[in-house]
Amino acid sequence: MSAAPSTAYVDGMAGSPETSIGDRIRFYRHAAGKTQAVVAGLAGITEDYLSQLERGMRTPSITLLHNLSGILMVPTSALLGESGSGPVAVERNSAASDLQAALMIPVHHRDLASPPPLPELRDRVDAAWASWQRASERYSQTGPLLPGLVRDVEAALHTHGPERRQACQIAADLYFLLRTYTKRIGRTDLALLVADRGRRAAEDADDPLRIAAAQWNVGQVQLSTNEADAAEDIAIHAIEELDRARATVEDVPRTALQGALWLVATIAAVRKKDNWAARELLREKAFPAAQRAGEGNVFWTVFGPTNVTLHAVTVEMESGETGEALRLADEIDIVRCPSVERRATFYLELARGYEQRRDDTGVLLHLLDVEREAPEDMRYNPLVRDLVHGLLRRARPTLAPQVRDLADRIGLVA
Repeated sequence: MSAAPSTAYVDGMAGSPETSIGDRIRFYRHAAGKTQAVVAGLAGITEDYLSQLERGMRTPSITLLHNLSGILMVPTSALLGESGSGPVAVERNSAASDLQAALMIPVHHRDLASPPPLPELRDRVDAAWASWQRASERYSQTGPLLPGLVRDVEAALHTHGPERRQACQIAADLYFLLRTYTKRIGRTDLALLVADRGRRAAEDADDPLRIAAAQWNVGQVQLSTNEADAAEDIAIHAIEELDRARATVEDVPRTALQGALWLVATIAAVRKKDNWAARELLREKAFPAAQRAGEGNVFWTVFGPTNVTLHAVTVEMESGETGEALRLADEIDIVRCPSVERRATFYLELARGYEQRRDDTGVLLHLLDVEREAPEDMRYNPLVRDLVHGLLRRARPTLAPQVRDLADRIGLVA
């Protein structure tokens, strides 16, 4: 049996700006004592493709990363380098430290004596959401707002009487924001915590729509931790609960939330390698819901025809149907999408598609689109960084200067 890798060595390797996802895959494969042929066979890919991944010539999909993490018996976060000690990890930990303290330290009695007025808290939470979804520098603009909001909202939750329900609604909305923020900075542990708090706040508010939105948020975390069956179960349960609440909730937000939950089930099917089931869910459930609900942003899910088509692109990419994925992408008017994150994701999918076609010019073009939309995502998203890392290794001389400049801007070149 192979010896377990040294924690210090793993952290040093994972945190290095020159370490690619492929380097980590190779490292953990060697640590597990498995050959490329064995790992490739278990993962359902060719040995040559695994070799390209390990050499940093290709970037794996999230679904493949989850699969490889199970085969190599390490967390997906280890392959992504989210637990490393390099500059990006330091930035993540710094961003999370004050927030974690606010989440863990009990509310002081002095804060309980005079919590902020609920209308003020509502405005602050809405402003934080607007910053997160619309600002190009969304991490640095939104992150500093969150610790204070947590403390003030937690104090407000001690309110009694008629205002208690409103305080719970505000708390649920804040924890929905914290779920996506903590997930994006690589703190899945905090994402699980705040997703659960959001669910409890929604239940305490006795608000069927918020309860469904809370289940959607929990499902998003479960997808990121490779719990596809659990994510699918919670999505289906929430859809059924909304059907039972049909008489008490408005039709458009109910339909939009059900559609967003069907997208969770769609990605769960992709994670389970059932791409035909994913296509069927899009065709039979998500697209009809999007047509009925129209473009919207109910509880910040950004659900509508544009987002459903974006998910269709992802399904085809995960299925290896790059040509169909790029054809579908041509149908998307991404400027209609109100979310910076979704727009950046769209350009990232295009970059992945062109990488599969070995078109480095297309990869670079769409990475520059990602940088234009969300420059901080270029630093925080491991898959984006890995695409740049791959370009550094293989770009032809005419592209190399632009690639090096991009890598330097995101801190990938020491």
